[in-house]
Amino acid sequence: MSERDSTTLLLALLLSVASFASVAAGDGEAKALLNWRDSFNDKSKPTLSSWINHTNLCRNWKGISCDKSMSVINISLPNLNLQGTLYSLNFAAFPNLLYFDISWNQLYGNIPHEIGNLSSLLMLNLSNNSFRSPIPPETCNLTTLYRLDLTTCKFTGQIPHEIGNLRNLKVLWLGYNSLSGSIPEEIGMLSNLLELHLGSNSLSGRIPSSIGNLTMLQQLFLQENKLAGAIPNELWKLYYLNNIQLYDNRVSGPISPSIGNMTNLAKLYLYNNSFNGQLPQEMNNLTSLRDIRLSDNHFSGPLPQQICQSGMLANLSADHNHFTGPIPTSLKDCSSLKRLSLDNNQIIDNITDALGVYPYLDFIDLSGNQLYGYLSSRWGKCQNLTQLIIHNNKLSGDIPPELGEITKLGLLNLSSNHLSGKIPKELGNLTKLMKLSLSHNNFSGNVPSNIRSLSQLEILELAANNFNGSVTRELGELKGLRVLNLSKNKFDESIPLEFGELQELEQLDLSDNLLIGTIPSSLGMLPKLQLLNLSHNNLTGTIPSSFSGSMSALFDVDISYNQLEGPIPIKPAFHNFDALKNNGLCGNVTGLSSCDNSQTNRHGHKISIKYWIIFLLLAILLLVLIGGSFIFYRMVTKAKNKDEEALLEDVFFVRILEKEILYKDVIKATEEFDDKYLIGKGSQGSVYRAELPTGDIFAVKKLHSISSWEMSSRKALISEIQALKEIKHRNIVKLYGFFSNAQFSILVFEFLEGGRLDNILKNEEQAIEFNWKKRVNVVKGVANALSHMHRGCSTPIVHRDISSKNVLLSSEYEEAHIIDFGTAKFLNPNLSNMTWFLGTVGYVAPEIAFTMKANEKCDVYSFGVLTLEIIMGKHPRELILSLAENSTTKDLLLKEILDPRLYTLRKPVPREVILVAKIAFSCLNENPQSRPTMEQVSIELVRTPESHLLDQFYTLTIGQLMRD
Repeated sequence: MSERDSTTLLLALLLSVASFASVAAGDGEAKALLNWRDSFNDKSKPTLSSWINHTNLCRNWKGISCDKSMSVINISLPNLNLQGTLYSLNFAAFPNLLYFDISWNQLYGNIPHEIGNLSSLLMLNLSNNSFRSPIPPETCNLTTLYRLDLTTCKFTGQIPHEIGNLRNLKVLWLGYNSLSGSIPEEIGMLSNLLELHLGSNSLSGRIPSSIGNLTMLQQLFLQENKLAGAIPNELWKLYYLNNIQLYDNRVSGPISPSIGNMTNLAKLYLYNNSFNGQLPQEMNNLTSLRDIRLSDNHFSGPLPQQICQSGMLANLSADHNHFTGPIPTSLKDCSSLKRLSLDNNQIIDNITDALGVYPYLDFIDLSGNQLYGYLSSRWGKCQNLTQLIIHNNKLSGDIPPELGEITKLGLLNLSSNHLSGKIPKELGNLTKLMKLSLSHNNFSGNVPSNIRSLSQLEILELAANNFNGSVTRELGELKGLRVLNLSKNKFDESIPLEFGELQELEQLDLSDNLLIGTIPSSLGMLPKLQLLNLSHNNLTGTIPSSFSGSMSALFDVDISYNQLEGPIPIKPAFHNFDALKNNGLCGNVTGLSSCDNSQTNRHGHKISIKYWIIFLLLAILLLVLIGGSFIFYRMVTKAKNKDEEALLEDVFFVRILEKEILYKDVIKATEEFDDKYLIGKGSQGSVYRAELPTGDIFAVKKLHSISSWEMSSRKALISEIQALKEIKHRNIVKLYGFFSNAQFSILVFEFLEGGRLDNILKNEEQAIEFNWKKRVNVVKGVANALSHMHRGCSTPIVHRDISSKNVLLSSEYEEAHIIDFGTAKFLNPNLSNMTWFLGTVGYVAPEIAFTMKANEKCDVYSFGVLTLEIIMGKHPRELILSLAENSTTKDLLLKEILDPRLYTLRKPVPREVILVAKIAFSCLNENPQSRPTMEQVSIELVRTPESHLLDQFYTLTIGQLMRD
């Protein structure tokens, strides 16, 4: 064989071997992909129907691409509704994979540690899935990555410190997850990074100064976290940054003058933080600014006057601060402006010439300042304006007719100024207007009749002006009107009958006018009317019988200071209203005389004497039949009921922090206990969230069946009120007030944002945020509250229903508050400390099965069950049963029963958790006398755990804890 032939043969052999190796590699990759597909939910498999064995995966398989050697380099399967996990995918089978994109699917479970085997990977996109796990540190072994996208995956835990290994990374997106802890200093090692997105997590602590090492960074997203402290000066030196988003954090301190060096900055979002001080004048150097949002901080001093010198500024939001001085002069020629919010500051300026023409302006709010001068006719040239708000200033003069040229205007609010003159008829051209508020000015004349053309109008507020004459009847043609306020004017004549056509009307206020005549019966047929104020007029006649119909929405009525007569309607709204200066009204309401037989009933018919006689005879007969037993019953219960009634009357005046809580405000805030405000239900009643006009938020407990005053409900009510009046403790829910009438009996409590403990433990994300430190604090809080009830009150109180559903947490899950005292009992020290039992199954002490009575030690047992539930993350019923039946259960390791959602986060378990577990088991002793008191538990919880327990944590058994 010649040398040439030998060379040819060798080359052929090499090609054959390479081809065989390539086929073998392809077979391995195909097998790995098919195994992964087979693990998916059956509904997912049809989307990958092209994945067929023994076919060319590089050419025919959906989402798969290969290199020249037929090795897979790209797996791209976004938005295919895939349902499954990554557990079955053999990552080691893809040594040449460059791109892996499985975003926008329904994948779940942990990210396997084997993902670190993708040693050639350049881009990894797992975004918009539901992994609900920590980010595995092995992800940071992918040192060739230039793009990592893990947004919206419900990841938990901390950002791995190994993140600094990804030195080639240009894009790091970890936003919209549940990541906690601080931003690691190692983030500063990513010197090639262009985009950093950590927003919408639960990150805390300070922004690390090492972020200043990211000298190539262009976009920084840290919004919607819990970051605090000042911005490090190093950040302001990042010259290439064009987008900074820090809003919705707790960042404080002033803005450094170094910001003036960031001439590429286009977007700066700092709103909803605690920044203070004056804005540096160096901000005038930011010639690329397009969008700056500084709202809801504590900034003071003047705004930078040349903030729009670039001519590109589209949005300036600086509302709710303490800015003073004039409106920036550069805004007058800032034709690029689309949105301007300077409201709620102390800006002083003459508005007449301070602002210019803005062809793109959509929204402007200058309210709550000290602006003066006239409204310019130039506003009519802002053709794209949809909202013009300048209320609560010192504007004077009239409304320029040119405002009628802003045909896209949907909201016009000029209230609380010194404007005068008449409403120009040109405002009738604003056919898209939904809200018109001109209240608290000096307008006169009447409302122009062409207001009927404002067909989209929902809110019309003209109160506190000098309007006069008859009320414009054309207002009745505004069929979409929800709020109509014409109060505190000089309207005379009668209420237009046309108002009965306003079927969407929710609020009607005609008070403080000179109206005469009767109340139109058509007003009593408005199905959505909630508030009606006709007070301080000269109305006569009776209240129409139509008000006794199906006006279920009506809850607030004021007809005082008129000349009305006759009976009031039998409606709840008329049983809690001011009827002063209507001497002819009658009815079964406090302050009114009852209607006699010479007055009409609610249907307008005379009550016949014959029917009175029949009624009296029947009543006498009924009394004869049941009189004896009734009198006896009343003799027995009279004293007790008298005490209870006195208690209820007394509780009505319970107030905390000088807050006056009115019944009608509660009804209004909950829209008559609409289900959309419902936050919980129990055996005694339902609990609603109520936000009052003052901004205060309360929890309102509406009790079941109190209208008939059933004995069991009444006893629960009396018990709860008495208990909460007696108890004052930071870990016991505060009672603000009580109210009862024929329809409702309600208790008003403090509102706790965190919610019920049982719901938090059931929710994966919330349970992880509810970390060991917070759980220990909650255990301590419950213990302190029970200790106070048992030993700190003048008469000891036993709760009798301690459970996870009766513990509420603060917004950060750090403080516990015991609720639901409907089963609580006061223990008379001179008698047996035993009372009939009520409680929740699963938390009940074993001796209850024999005695059916409960005392302090029953609360201790329930506390033990609750404590185990907190550290286990679920109810411990199986563990407790097995401890009673099987001694081998005591050989279980403590670490095996702890909540795995926290224990698997690779964080050390605090030593207090061991102490809490030890105390919990001591509270579960079958012998009540061997259980500690809650006072002893409270004291023990502040002690330092024994060192030998800490040293043996990984081998510590339940039996050892119980013996110790």
